[in-house]
Amino acid sequence: MAREDSSSNPEGTAASIGERLFATRKLTLGLAAPLSDADATIQPFPDASPAKWHLAHTTWFFETFVLRDHVLGYTPFDERYAFLFNSYYEAEGPRHARPRRGMLSRPSLDEVRSYRAHVDEALERALPHMSPAALDLIELGINHEQQHQELFLTDILATLAENPLEPAYGELPPPACFAVEPLSWHRGRGGVVEIGAGPDGFAFDAERPRHHTFLPDHAIANRRVTSREWSEFIEGAGYSTPKLWLSEGWDWVQREAIAAPLYWREDGTEFTLGGRREIDAAAPVAHVSYFEADAFARWAGARLPTEAEWEDFASSADPLTGNQLDDAGAVAPGAGGGVFGDVWEWTQSAFTSYPGFAPAAGAVGEYNGKFMSGQLVLRGASCATPRGHSRASYRNFFPPAARWQFTGMRLARDA
Repeated sequence: MAREDSSSNPEGTAASIGERLFATRKLTLGLAAPLSDADATIQPFPDASPAKWHLAHTTWFFETFVLRDHVLGYTPFDERYAFLFNSYYEAEGPRHARPRRGMLSRPSLDEVRSYRAHVDEALERALPHMSPAALDLIELGINHEQQHQELFLTDILATLAENPLEPAYGELPPPACFAVEPLSWHRGRGGVVEIGAGPDGFAFDAERPRHHTFLPDHAIANRRVTSREWSEFIEGAGYSTPKLWLSEGWDWVQREAIAAPLYWREDGTEFTLGGRREIDAAAPVAHVSYFEADAFARWAGARLPTEAEWEDFASSADPLTGNQLDDAGAVAPGAGGGVFGDVWEWTQSAFTSYPGFAPAAGAVGEYNGKFMSGQLVLRGASCATPRGHSRASYRNFFPPAARWQFTGMRLARDA
């Protein structure tokens, strides 16, 4: 995903930051409440982490970069945890191998909860006396933990999907019954536009600096591709027509025997956090890779948008509902579905730096910049993204075969 490692001036006072900090920490514990120790220990594949690891790693982030570095006399809960729960930070020394996180039967889930309580109590005591630099890191840590809340849900879905009993994580509301709007096209702006996050407010380093870019004449779809439309792609031999696929994607389809979105079955059902249920044909299709999205777009006589086209489209959306607005500020006709929610949307853009990009100072500057290779950008948000966490400039990123996240697509075309 668009990762934790960036910096920004903190928004508001220590009190308001503290309120958001502890609300975020409480939500993470709430997400873990339905899980047993065994549930929280399993790692279904190397790119997904155990729930217990997410709980501990987000705590290690605050303990290391805030308490250790900015609170005089702080004593770590357990010095061995730095090796277990570091993720990618070379500056923080050696770490437990990522593919073997699921081998950590100890510490237990309850011990990890105790670790979280210890760190939270220390943060609460120190918060009124924090320096601006420390508050800045807390702001970063809040956004970092929100990212892991989403990963927590997608990873536990992948974990439970490995179980032949197909246990549900929790109750889900029944599928929404709504009419799918006819596909229409929003004519995008052409010429020189500005994209990227401005200097104010929180953003990850990869979202900056705001800069000019050129957009050709283009159009972008009013809504995302639905599961019904994806079923038509399957019925139209989309997965068995080589000319629709990039070479690497076709090799992947053949090698992995890919024939439908992840978690779909031929009986018209899919596995969800609420257990197995009938595929909601009207919902945006989810759990598709970049390779699949690109092939679908070609089958549909269109293409994927660039991230600049997507951001320009999203910049005219209502920040609360995500609905497109017209020049008068009203919801534009045929613009339902919004841009922030349901599924992340693949773009055709490689994840690379913006002109003038500079990583954040210190160890927290490692993450985004060093992963700007072999990744594609996704935009928007998903049903698992904490509300308010995304924004028009947000850059999520994954390798092209990844699909265990709630990933979907929106069509674009040349005008």
